[in-house]
Amino acid sequence: MSIWDRLGDFIARVSSSASSGVADVVEAVRTVFSGDPDLRRRVAFSVAMIALSAKMAKADGIVTQDEVRAFQEIFEVPPSETRNVARLYDIAKKDVAGFETYAQRMAQLCGSGHANCMMLEDILDGLFHIAKADGLIHEREGQFLHRIAEIFRIDEAHYEAILSRHVNLGAADPYVVLGIERGKPFEEIRKRYRKLISDNHPDRLIARGLPQEFIKIATTRVAAINAAYEMIERGLRHA
Repeated sequence: MSIWDRLGDFIARVSSSASSGVADVVEAVRTVFSGDPDLRRRVAFSVAMIALSAKMAKADGIVTQDEVRAFQEIFEVPPSETRNVARLYDIAKKDVAGFETYAQRMAQLCGSGHANCMMLEDILDGLFHIAKADGLIHEREGQFLHRIAEIFRIDEAHYEAILSRHVNLGAADPYVVLGIERGKPFEEIRKRYRKLISDNHPDRLIARGLPQEFIKIATTRVAAINAAYEMIERGLRHA
C-alpha cells in the first residue's frame, strides 16, 4: 500500500486539534500505522523529511522554487494528496516547538537507538539535497544541518562524508567521502567501500523506508562513493 493512500487519515488525526504539534505527529504515526510495520517505517521517513524541511525553511527564512523542486524529487506526491502534505508542512512550520525538539522526536521515531543510524543519515542526506538546490548551502542552513546531525548522533566523520557529497563536488577528499582515515591498509579501504555499496543497494534503501523517488537520488551518492574509491585505488597503485 502506498503511504499516500493513508496520509489523509493521518493528517486528519494530527490536525484535529488547534494545538497540534510534534507530539501529535509522532503519536499519530505510531497509532494510525501500528498494524503495518513496513508502511509505518515508510511513513516515518516521509513525515520526518516533510517536518524537518519545514523547520529548515523556517530557520533559513527563504524557500526557493529550486528547493521546492528538490523536495518533489524526493517525493512524488499525487495531486490528490498535495493539500495533505502542505497541511503537515504548515503544522511543523507553525509549531512553537523548535527544530531541535522535532529532530529529537524524529530520531526516536525513525532511529535504531544507535549512533550513525542509516535511516537518520538518509534523512540528513535528503535535507542536504534540498538545502543545496538553489546552488549553495546558506550559513543558517549549514548550522541547522550540523545540529541535526548532532541530535541524530551522526558522528563527525559520517557528517563530513555526507557534506562532501553535496559541497565542493569534484574536489572532495576521497577519504572523507568514504569516511575512512588516510593511511589505512587498502584491504580496510576496500572493506569500507563494499559496505557502503551494500548499504546503498536499492533493496536496502526500500527496506529502510525510503520512497522510490529517493532511490534515484541515491544513485548520486553511489556515484560519489565509486569515484572516491577509484581515486584512492588509482593513487595507491601509482604510489
